[in-house]
Amino acid sequence: MERVLTNKANYLVAQGYDITIVTTDQQGRKPYFDLDDRIHQIDLGINYTNDQNKGVFAKLWNYRWRQVKHKSKLKQLLLQLKSDVVISMFDHDTSFVHKMNDGSFKILEIHFSRYKRLQYGRRGVWKLVDILRNREDLNIARKYDRFVVLTEEDRMYWGKLPNIAVIPNANSFSVTDQALLVNKNAIAVGRLDYQKGFDNLIKIWKIIQLQHPEWTLHIYGNGPLKRRLEDLIKILGLTGCVQIHSATPDIKTAYLASSIYLMASRYEGLPMALLEAQSCGLPMVSYACKCGPRDIIIEEKNGFLIAEGEMEDFASKINLLIENDVLRKVMGENARTMSARFSENQVMQLWLNLFKNLV
Repeated sequence: MERVLTNKANYLVAQGYDITIVTTDQQGRKPYFDLDDRIHQIDLGINYTNDQNKGVFAKLWNYRWRQVKHKSKLKQLLLQLKSDVVISMFDHDTSFVHKMNDGSFKILEIHFSRYKRLQYGRRGVWKLVDILRNREDLNIARKYDRFVVLTEEDRMYWGKLPNIAVIPNANSFSVTDQALLVNKNAIAVGRLDYQKGFDNLIKIWKIIQLQHPEWTLHIYGNGPLKRRLEDLIKILGLTGCVQIHSATPDIKTAYLASSIYLMASRYEGLPMALLEAQSCGLPMVSYACKCGPRDIIIEEKNGFLIAEGEMEDFASKINLLIENDVLRKVMGENARTMSARFSENQVMQLWLNLFKNLV
């Protein structure tokens, strides 16, 4: 989401738009990706993340007063900015931005799917919270001037909302080179958490290692499950053929050094990693989770879609690409060609049209 926001903001400010990014938990940190100096950055100092390690009831209590503080500070800021358009990225401000009478049109955009809360896999009180908030999401989405989803698949899950629009993520970067697909490397990219399903991907790679021990899986990302995933690699005897690397802003170099892209996510919105891998000319194997992979991967053209949980089928498709150099290169070429559907100019024109229709 941060990469998408950065690219979008940089594009718009270059087109002459006055852009302000409002955060709640920046705590003095610099943005991970480079922002144009003309973009205004304002942090409200709400700091929701300070409560991450607290108990359920402490979290709920603190969340209520942080929401009050957030709403008050944001309202004051919006009255000062007098923006034409205010966009919520479906986070802590979503429930109240549409109520603010600052004269702006309000847009809500979601980077996950309709069922994102139900896919968290939480239990107990938090499961109940997720169910209730999932029901409320639909009511909130109706209240915005426009509600932007990432995929045609997700549009269907929201029903016939009159304010809904589909605008996908754009390719993160332009690529002049193309992966040669000769290195015996597969790559996976994402935050090391429950959503991304790296635990299952490592188990799948155990099947690959038995037939192709010379191939290596490289996982790039940071996150809370790093230690657990490293332990799983040791338990399965995959040390050396599965490697976890820290996240890097130069991920393009890693894609270009790889030959297959793998994604075992439990849920997505429109996965940037698939778009990035595709633009570098990598054939892709992915679970057909909600949502996104079906909008990017065309079966047997630029990759394979695997029914969720079918680990043996996932492994067989990887083996097919490993063993068939011609198929791997044809799919890579197709991927590179098909990435044009998500070019920055095409996607940002959809945003510009949306703004013009509102304002």
